[in-house]
Amino acid sequence: MKTIGLIGGMSWESTVVYYQLLNRMARERLGGLHSAKLLLWSFDFAEIEAFQAVGNWPAAREAMIKAAQNLEKGGAECIIICTNTMHKMASDVQSAVSIPLIHIADATAAEIQEQDCKSPLLLATRYTMEQDFYKGHLRDKHGIEAVVPDENGRTIVHDIIYQELCQGIITQSSKQAYLGVVEEAKSTGIDGIIFGCTEVGLLIGQADFDLPCFDTTELHAKAALDFALS
Repeated sequence: MKTIGLIGGMSWESTVVYYQLLNRMARERLGGLHSAKLLLWSFDFAEIEAFQAVGNWPAAREAMIKAAQNLEKGGAECIIICTNTMHKMASDVQSAVSIPLIHIADATAAEIQEQDCKSPLLLATRYTMEQDFYKGHLRDKHGIEAVVPDENGRTIVHDIIYQELCQGIITQSSKQAYLGVVEEAKSTGIDGIIFGCTEVGLLIGQADFDLPCFDTTELHAKAALDFALS
């Protein structure tokens, strides 16, 4: 089994889910007392969020590169960035190390294509929904045209992520707000729903919808373990 290097802590609420998924999947595939071989670099998310808030992406990029290089030095044989938003600098991180980076959008796209979806709704941070690094990756590499909520919907989704989900706060009212955003977006012809922030699956799940859902955290963890066991 290869060692997976995780860049986490963005937020640690979803990094916990990655840790659980990777170990559970390893046990299910290998049986007995098996678990995943992991190295974790966990940020103080307040520092990263401060870079995001003021648009200091160069500083965020340098922090991500350093984390990846330290994981490689520690023996990691691949890298996963445990957040969708920070894939904004995925290509820079990949260029800074000699081990492969497993891209969360690639892992997600494979399942979207398996379900034959063409226009899934993207629920994510404002950065991921409004900038092109993620939507563009899906479009240019995989031919998937992700749809985003309207301005009000984007505000609802983003604010709940940072003000609640990243702080471990799960409420029924916020779940209903997310369901409302999805219902509003159905008029645009969406045919699936991407949980495009690694915390979104803490609030909603496939059972809440009649459209296929794509939990990026789960799909990313599966792709990483596939690589580790290859």
